[in-house]
Amino acid sequence: MRFLVRWPDDSEMSCYSPSLIVREYLAPDAAYPVPEFVQRCRTALSIGSERVRAKYGFPCSNAEAQLDRIVAKAGAFAAQPGALVRVIGFSE
Repeated sequence: MRFLVRWPDDSEMSCYSPSLIVREYLAPDAAYPVPEFVQRCRTALSIGSERVRAKYGFPCSNAEAQLDRIVAKAGAFAAQPGALVRVIGFSE
């Protein structure tokens, strides 16, 4: 599934999750402080990747790569306390 987010600089990112678990960690139209957003994504994408491992015998490299992109983008806002990431929505 995919989830679309808007970063504090108004850029948008379409993100991939191998599992619907991401819906348990992010809500549409919700805004999260950048560090909290990263942690929620780290947890959800790790769970999703482990579900792939349980089913296919290997973790989801796409989930790991997506987390790397999220962490890299979040780094741009490290000096902006109170910066928020808004979840625009989900698509399957």
